[in-house]
Amino acid sequence: MLSHEDNERLVRVGRATPAGALFRRYWQPALLSAELPAPDCAPVRVRLLGENLIAWRDSSGRAALTGAFCPHRRAPLFFGRNEECGIRCVYHGWKFDADGACTDLPTEAPGSPMRNHVRIDAYPTVERAGIVWAYLGPAEMAVPPPDYEFTRVPAAHLHVTKTFQASNYLQALEGGLDTAHSSYLHNNRLGDTSYLRNRDGAPKIEVIRTDYGYCYTSDRDAGEDGRYFRVYHYIMPAIQLRGNLTSRTGGPAKVPKIDGHVWVPVDDETCCIYNFAYTDDASSSFSAQYRHEFDTDYGRAPEDFIEGTFWLKRNAGNDYLIDREMQRTQTYTGIKGINTQDMALQEGMGAIVDRSTEMLGSTDRAIVTMRRMLLDATRAVERGETPPGADPISHRDVRPHDGMIRHGSNWRDEVGDKIHAKW
Repeated sequence: MLSHEDNERLVRVGRATPAGALFRRYWQPALLSAELPAPDCAPVRVRLLGENLIAWRDSSGRAALTGAFCPHRRAPLFFGRNEECGIRCVYHGWKFDADGACTDLPTEAPGSPMRNHVRIDAYPTVERAGIVWAYLGPAEMAVPPPDYEFTRVPAAHLHVTKTFQASNYLQALEGGLDTAHSSYLHNNRLGDTSYLRNRDGAPKIEVIRTDYGYCYTSDRDAGEDGRYFRVYHYIMPAIQLRGNLTSRTGGPAKVPKIDGHVWVPVDDETCCIYNFAYTDDASSSFSAQYRHEFDTDYGRAPEDFIEGTFWLKRNAGNDYLIDREMQRTQTYTGIKGINTQDMALQEGMGAIVDRSTEMLGSTDRAIVTMRRMLLDATRAVERGETPPGADPISHRDVRPHDGMIRHGSNWRDEVGDKIHAKW
């Protein structure tokens, strides 16, 4: 459990909060590159770490992330004209470039010195893995841009999607780091012992702290077949990597791949999840059919979204379209979509969980460690230090693993050479 004070320290993400200051020391996904399809395209509203922003692509193709309101009379720049390497407010014509500098003040006299003092907030961006990443922290403490293995994978070997969730980032992150729940919440094949998680619902958890977060393992007894063993990575502040060689639902065909999520706080009560998968086999790639089957399996295919948004049709307003007959006879939840199942439980907890009332068990070790590390990191930032995992050199070469190992063996001997990046 967490005290109310520590919980508040972790869940509030505004600019003047401990967790907000922490998250601003890392590059954060702001939106998908595809949301800015061409130079001078329409601006896109972005809310990130409690700040209202707009994203736009200037005439040179550069992705910009700037304040959402004109400093003149606070008119919304979402309605602005994106033209000639700048965003122009349609209220009085004031114009700003991607760095936030004012480039035109048509309501003032030519040569007015006022132009040199007018700015809007602007944040550095880079585009990698089909994502526009932004750094919202102090410029003098900036770290190198993201360099996760999935950011280096060729586009044909990578798949990235995005979903919004009506909950604080922390309970979503905790779900991702909770390996035990997959034997229950994501059991879509009741009674099928070929589904390895059905054989052992109480995995043994080991957490190994690192300079980027931690590596953690899940060890399940699979009977005469050996041990079903997974190696995960938690990269601070809110990224998970996991191997996923097997289909949980009989959905998409088996393709050697690595999955993961980046949980991004939108504000205190909403988060955005960037879901990624990539193959580690340079000779293979994801077909369009596989991508669709994979997304369908997870409940985030194009037809699963409310049109024109990143919000799912299955949501709290319709009880995630739970099918009680399916729950009795086929799946543990009766809810379609692996990530939709997560969302139903995490949103159902309320926007922010009161962790002072919870009772944790042995399989929550990874969650407890994550909370401690985040709390320690908020205090490190308050001391003016660089938090763990901010420099990509600490984690650029890590990768997870999913597979069988022998009874009585040391997992490091069996999979140690498989958890290093290839790309």
